[in-house]
Amino acid sequence: MKISQLTLVQLLESLVGPGLFLSAGPFIFQIRTKVPQIAEGLRLLYGDFRIASCQDFADFHIRFEERRSWRRGFRPYASVEVDGDRPSGPVPLEQVYAVFEGCLNWCIFTQAYQYLIIHAAAIERGGRAALLPAPPGSGKSTLCAALVNRGWRLLTDELTLIATDSRTIVPLARPVSLKNESIDVIKNFAPKAVFGPVSPNTIKGTIAHMRPPAESVARLDEYCPIAWMILPTFRSGATVSVGEISKGEAFMRVAESAVNYMALGELGFELVSTLIDEVSCYRFEYSDLNGAVRWFDDLVFGDKSIVAQPSESD
Repeated sequence: MKISQLTLVQLLESLVGPGLFLSAGPFIFQIRTKVPQIAEGLRLLYGDFRIASCQDFADFHIRFEERRSWRRGFRPYASVEVDGDRPSGPVPLEQVYAVFEGCLNWCIFTQAYQYLIIHAAAIERGGRAALLPAPPGSGKSTLCAALVNRGWRLLTDELTLIATDSRTIVPLARPVSLKNESIDVIKNFAPKAVFGPVSPNTIKGTIAHMRPPAESVARLDEYCPIAWMILPTFRSGATVSVGEISKGEAFMRVAESAVNYMALGELGFELVSTLIDEVSCYRFEYSDLNGAVRWFDDLVFGDKSIVAQPSESD
């Protein structure tokens, strides 16, 4: 059963009772809360995700509780608990949905070490994936959101999971996190895109999440090989600029972006080395989203004009 098949009353009853057992990629999250912003976000953004058929087990157990304290002027806030840990302090209710999504990320990057975990977006077209590792503020999520609204499959926006045996991407297809000006940029670029609750005044500014395409969610079981490693950078007013980068630089960028590279030891080194040897590596600078989408489409469909000149680092 999909979450969209629950009535609002049924969804709330699950959340306040035994919990909603959300199946998201290879993980099952048990979510328990009375906080309305989280229920609203799940209804808007996770409607195409399935409820786990077996509710005797979950990988992660998450609870958000609404509280009041005289120390906080009796203003309502939320407390967070994950399997007995508290990954966050008290959360203002206006920011609680962004913290909820961050909590799901926290579960994965602190526990899922059966995968190589890279801080990167990943998208697929024609059976091949592009890996987009980049630091916060690079325009990675904006570019990812634009591409999935123009026919690319969303594999992941924030954390890319690499299967250690096959070096393929394990899809998550969770909502795309957008910040500040990027929210309106994507709303104008893709007017039909659905957004969840807005979380203002966070340490990263205003955050909103975009609903993943239904087709991407339906294909969560389809792992995907990586064909390209592309380092995106948004630069205001820039035309699309592309350059090949050396395998050495690409290795360093992926290793730096991997959450658990050091923890995996020799396996992490072998995974990143082999992965980089198998893919084409580019830097990619952009400003106009339409131009960016055209370049990515040409990359897939073989337009020879997109072949990049080597950068000075080569």
